[in-house]
Amino acid sequence: MADNVRKINYCYIKVPNRPGQGIKILEELKQNGVQLYAYSGFPSKGGKSQIDLIPEDMAALKKVARKNSWRLSKVKKGFIITGNDKLGAVHRHVAKLADAKINITAADAIIAGKGRYGMILWVKPANYSRAARVLRAK
Repeated sequence: MADNVRKINYCYIKVPNRPGQGIKILEELKQNGVQLYAYSGFPSKGGKSQIDLIPEDMAALKKVARKNSWRLSKVKKGFIITGNDKLGAVHRHVAKLADAKINITAADAIIAGKGRYGMILWVKPANYSRAARVLRAK
């Protein structure tokens, strides 16, 4: 079975870099039925952390953000790739972009169990449309 390459929209929120900040956000999203494709958090500047939220429904995320006075970033774009975990699964997609001279801004990949893997990757906005064509993203 071929890998599934999907275009995604995401945004991020900055929170204090302290224990419990991420769970507050996740709890609100859960309570309001916001399904996430992916979640990523990491330290940022000035005692903050950045939490990337990749929702199934951006409008639902924005509604919860307004309700909680969260300051979401502008909507950004990326890709989620899923498929069968086999030798070279990630390499194949990275090589396509390298061959097209498209730089990857960031990427995360992980095995998902039962012979599957998942990957999130980002390119610069100016390269997004071309990367989508190269990756055959839907």
